[in-house]
Amino acid sequence: MVQIGNVPEILEVKNLLEQLVKEGSILEWELPYENLLTRLDAAIFFLSPSMDSQLESIWKKLEEIPRLSYKKNEEMRLSQLQWQFSFTD
Repeated sequence: MVQIGNVPEILEVKNLLEQLVKEGSILEWELPYENLLTRLDAAIFFLSPSMDSQLESIWKKLEEIPRLSYKKNEEMRLSQLQWQFSFTD
């Protein structure tokens, strides 16, 4: 049974994001309502790249996890960061 807020697949994404922060590709990232999530396909992540030229390499790295989809965060409801992404069908 998966413990709420402790989902291995979400932890894998978070580790990748932290690696991208350390490499300087991402300025910051967010996962709203993280402590309520029980599965990866319910998670909506947000990020701001250090430079737009980094986006291609960021998406390539995140594509290591299947079903990546991303778009510009135009609504700015859950986060003020520039991009939104998830792992859904």
